[in-house]
Amino acid sequence: MDMDIPGDKRLAAAVVMRKGRVLLVRRSETERFLPCVWGVPCGKLEPGESPQDGVLRELKEETGLLGEVVRKVGESSFVSEYRGREVKNWQDNFLVRPLSRHITLPEPDQAYAWLSPAELSSVDIDEYNLDIVRQALHRV
Repeated sequence: MDMDIPGDKRLAAAVVMRKGRVLLVRRSETERFLPCVWGVPCGKLEPGESPQDGVLRELKEETGLLGEVVRKVGESSFVSEYRGREVKNWQDNFLVRPLSRHITLPEPDQAYAWLSPAELSSVDIDEYNLDIVRQALHRV
């Protein structure tokens, strides 16, 4: 049995809101998946990690921010490919309140912006990330 073949993947995404604005981060051009696309901080859960813990860890890794989960706002799923096989990705989406202010991005070619809902279309954000933000705005 090939232990390298993953099954379904679990992810968590953070819709970070402050003063009516949403934090978006532009992915590095070196990313294999959606390079240079704007989106919310998101990533894979570690084995045994709860979605709430995972979303806060990913937020810290991707932005340097500390956060607090306000509530779960929805779920998303998408299919990706791993070594020629389709993998189903299941994602929990959370509204997160930032507990710190200083943003540190892992790659020098990344950028971030605090955007009002009306400004979201001013950046190259994909429909998937837009839907995650809409889930959160619908529940605010």
